[in-house]
Amino acid sequence: MKAVRCDRTAAWALLQSYFDAQGRAFDVRRAFDSEPNRFSAFSQSAPFVFADLSKNLVDARAEELLLSLARECGLEAHRDAMFAGEHINPTEDRAVLHTLLRHPATEPVPAQLADDFKDVQSTLSAMLDYAESVRADHTITDVVNIGIGGSDLGPQMAVLALAQYVAPGKRFHFVSNVDGHELAGVLRDLAPEHTLFLIASKTFTTAETMTNAQSAKRWFEQSGGLDIASHFAALTTNDEAARAFGIDKTFGFWDWVGGRYSLWSAIGLPIALAIGADGFRALLTGAHAMDQHFKTAPLEDNLPVRLGLLDVWYRNFHGFTSRGIAPYHSALKRLPAYLQQLEMESNGKRVDLDGALVDFGTSPVLWGEPGTNGQHAYFQMLHQGTDVVPMEFIAVRDAAHDLEGHHAKLLANALAQAQALMVGKKDDGGHRDFPGNRPSSFFVFEQLSPESLGAFLACYEHRVFTSGALWGINSFDQWGVELGKVLAKDIEPRLASGNVDGLDPSTAGLLARLRQG
Repeated sequence: MKAVRCDRTAAWALLQSYFDAQGRAFDVRRAFDSEPNRFSAFSQSAPFVFADLSKNLVDARAEELLLSLARECGLEAHRDAMFAGEHINPTEDRAVLHTLLRHPATEPVPAQLADDFKDVQSTLSAMLDYAESVRADHTITDVVNIGIGGSDLGPQMAVLALAQYVAPGKRFHFVSNVDGHELAGVLRDLAPEHTLFLIASKTFTTAETMTNAQSAKRWFEQSGGLDIASHFAALTTNDEAARAFGIDKTFGFWDWVGGRYSLWSAIGLPIALAIGADGFRALLTGAHAMDQHFKTAPLEDNLPVRLGLLDVWYRNFHGFTSRGIAPYHSALKRLPAYLQQLEMESNGKRVDLDGALVDFGTSPVLWGEPGTNGQHAYFQMLHQGTDVVPMEFIAVRDAAHDLEGHHAKLLANALAQAQALMVGKKDDGGHRDFPGNRPSSFFVFEQLSPESLGAFLACYEHRVFTSGALWGINSFDQWGVELGKVLAKDIEPRLASGNVDGLDPSTAGLLARLRQG
């Protein structure tokens, strides 16, 4: 299966011509005046998620051309190849099967995936059985997940997001940074006999994770802990290394699961411990529903596709280099960080599938903070700054608390900020002038539940897949994280020895400065 890179299509040239003629000067306020059905045309219900895209700088003609681009690039064939288990990750010669992790046990899979699916179901059942046993063990009050990257961001985000479902009597802690201040701060309030440590590392060699794991083990032993095997579990494929560490209980996963796509696997054990087996299965149910939507819905009615096409439109034609995420729910405070890895590690690439340089932008910079905090931090720039930043608002219709007046104020702020970015306000003096016509998308969940969270995260995964497929890049490797790790192994002993031979002058000077005192 050979895809066509977006800039080598007829649709790309047509989009550029259309952008130069009309898209560059598009004003969404005038569009609402002339298109009475704009809200319905550019909003959509998908499984567990409603999306209003009507405030974006796009019209029917632009979307039509973007859909033509998707078809000409072979998006549908590329999507089908992923679901079929073809090796669409060519630099590592791997399939991309995170969708298999949430496929229901009662539904058939392609014959070529049957063995993998059997392993998935076996591991899932074992993991959830273990989670239920720990949840029933009232002597375990604290669970510490030690991982980094995808082994930390996804589980941490989901446990915080679903806090209302967390089992009473259990506290969850996440340690990722090799900075000892983080681990020391967590250990300070723990008792070894009441603590379970989860060591999340596919190879059981990740430098940051294993440094923290060894320190946790020393603390456990020095604080009177008596049974490492009962208080440590590993999420890894390296059972031998885990046993050498003293761990008997391990849960594995597969090389066709990238870290940023792994919360649906054994890496999600902290989530299962927090919300239980039924809650974790509900998370998978929501994600699978979105998988089916992405797999079967026509492109023009396919929410992940429409979002991915909008990302291409903004990045490559409007030239917008970043996108802001504003979840109006405090429990989603780690969602921006999770989405940063998902998108920027996936699509932060400068070569195509053949290794040739691309001469157009790929991943935007993602950033954000929960509303209403962000309004008092970076929204000034959004409204009156010189850069246009497409924003994404996330609101939850039903509150999970009964504090009077809070939720209405929260929702009013979300609606008002999106409105203000679009409509603006004229002021001849300039200082109070809001130019408006600044785009945003608005997502609504009925409740923040395992199903809605699972569906939204899967939607984002497929959105990233869509834009990456059009750009002709490999969204499923991450070689960019390797070089710094290699150099760190060389530099670490130099901090002790002071040897700067072969270092560049800046690194040598900084190393000497850090050794002073």
